[in-house]
Amino acid sequence: METEGLFAPETAAAARERYESLGPTAQTTVKQVAKAMEFDPKEYDDRVTGEVVETAREVLFASMLEVHVGDRESFEDWQADHDEWNVVEFGSEHVDRVVWHAAPFAETVVAATFHEQRRAAVETLRRQAFGRVYSEVVPCAR
Repeated sequence: METEGLFAPETAAAARERYESLGPTAQTTVKQVAKAMEFDPKEYDDRVTGEVVETAREVLFASMLEVHVGDRESFEDWQADHDEWNVVEFGSEHVDRVVWHAAPFAETVVAATFHEQRRAAVETLRRQAFGRVYSEVVPCAR
């Protein structure tokens, strides 16, 4: 089993704190992307909304989540140690590779199976984990 990512919040408060801290980074990222796209001031004001910046913050947050990558047996071993947790799994149970993110404060694990496309599975999992777990505890604008 391998682990990648920067954080796995132990509490909802830690998740909120990290999410809040990403606000300025999201704003700067969106501003620089708009600059690279040569938006004039009016176009920037028209197109760069709070929702756009919030989406960038969500993506940044999700991209940092710690995930575990392993075979089906590793995932099942992990589950055996957390048998009371809610499991949200995407993909086929017949695929031998699994990527998962554990959210202790929600006693939830979100998992996705994959055969060859590890990077795609990791990124899909992170978006799913944000939508299934974190969007309920962070102050999203949506």
